[in-house]
Order: sequence, then structure tokens, then C-alpha cells
Amino acid sequence: MKNYNLFLVAILSLIFSACGSNGSKKSEEKARVVCLSKQYNEIIYALDAEKDLVAVDLSSVYPKEINKLTKVGYHRALSAEGILAVKPTLIIHDNNIGPDHVVAQLNKLKIPMLAFNTESKDLKSTCALISEMGKYFHKEKEAKTINEKLTKELNEAIASGKKHKEKPSVLIIHYGQARNHYLIVTNKSTAAKMVNWAGGKLAVNGDRGMKQLSAEAIAASDPDVILMTDFGYDRLGSLDKIKELPGVGATKAARNNKIYRVNEYDLIYLGPRTGKNTLAIEKLIHQ
Repeated sequence: MKNYNLFLVAILSLIFSACGSNGSKKSEEKARVVCLSKQYNEIIYALDAEKDLVAVDLSSVYPKEINKLTKVGYHRALSAEGILAVKPTLIIHDNNIGPDHVVAQLNKLKIPMLAFNTESKDLKSTCALISEMGKYFHKEKEAKTINEKLTKELNEAIASGKKHKEKPSVLIIHYGQARNHYLIVTNKSTAAKMVNWAGGKLAVNGDRGMKQLSAEAIAASDPDVILMTDFGYDRLGSLDKIKELPGVGATKAARNNKIYRVNEYDLIYLGPRTGKNTLAIEKLIHQ
């Protein structure tokens, strides 16, 4: 296996060299950016800084214009060949890419890679990330405008969520494409913050942001509402099929048909539209 990996890296090195040498100085100077983070990609488009973007990961589907770009695979199940095929001069990621051996291959090929320093955990750090990206792309004014709008909208959404006396228990089910199974989102997640802001409470606790779905965990949580991210919802295709997942059919949410589809990119990370997304969650869970 070790010899095979060395051979693969050697072959990819030749491919990458060939991609970069076509005798045109103008072509060599043209930036070709691959971004492997749905959060970063939404911010890049909000900043109007997408002109050099040539490819993204499969989970980057917002805004709709991004779907015209080449998709190089799911961000946790990438292949070096797919990325190299688009001849990148820079790979932007959020330290949540894999598998590890592909990351190692890309590092050995010495393709420039960039991860921004700020980790988005709340409103303050999300604004800091947008400012950092704005500075990198020379879009400082745009970043300032985005942050002002985000702050206003999120504060309004939080105030709206606080008006509810009853806090419904919310279970979030997410389909993990890298490992091909369903996961439960826990209180240690960004989604939990948004549900709390929307006037709800997450049904499942955990040490990490997600854990594997089990009938026991579902039964113990017995949520009032179930939110399922889009890829998993569409994969099953109907409420009846969703109710067949372990333990789901026995919940209050299933009995009352309070199972709703939500877009993953609206729930799993914070970004320019988080205020509006929080209001959308509020409407769903308080129906």
C-alpha cells in the first residue's frame, strides 16, 4: 500500500506539472481557486469575490449560481485526481476535509492551500471570519455591510424566538454522505444554537456535534419536531420512509407528522443569512 501511494503521488505530480505548463504566461498567472467549504463559499459569493472560483465541493449548493461550477466531490470524501483535473492554483478549505491520505497527497504536490484563521462559533466570531475573508479578497467594504446586516437580522430573530413560552423539543437528523449513514445532531452543534435562538431546544445531548442514529437515542429523546437535512430527506423521498428509520415512527413528531425538510447549508454553519434562517426555523418548529 505504501508503494502504491508513492506511485500515485508521482503520477499526480506529473499531471499537475502538465496542467501548469502550456506555454502561456497569461494562463500561468490566471488564478484558479477551488474552495471546499460551503460556509466559505457562501461568504465568497456574498462578498462578490467569486470571479476566480473554478470548482467547489458537493455540499456547496448556495447560492444557486455556484452549481454551474465543477464539483470535485464531497468534502470528507475527496480524490486528488478530481481536484487536479480543474488545474487549481489555490485550494481553500476549513480544516474539515478528507480523507487524510488525499490531504497528504495534495500537501506533497505543494499546491498552495489556505484555511482562514477565524473559527465561526457565534455572531461575533462569524463577523470576524467575514471580515478576515473580506480583507483577503480586498472586499473590506462589502464585509462591513454584510456584518451590519447579519447582526441586525440575527438580533431580531433572537428577540422573536424569545417571545415563545413553550420550547418544543427538536431532533435534527443529518445524512452523512462520507460514511453513508444517518446521524443525530447534538446540543454541541451550530444547529443547536440556531434552534435555541428560534425558541426551541435540541432533543439530544452529546460530546460531539453529531452521533450515529440509534432507536434507543430516538426513543429517549421523543421529540416534538424532527428536522431532516435535504440530502437525507430527498434520499428517502417520503414521510412514510422517514418514519421507518430506527425509532422515528414512535416519536410524537412522527405521530403528528411534524417532520420537516431543511437545507443543510441553512442549519449546519453560521453565515450571512443566519438571521433569516433562524426565523425560518422558528416558523417550522412552532407550527
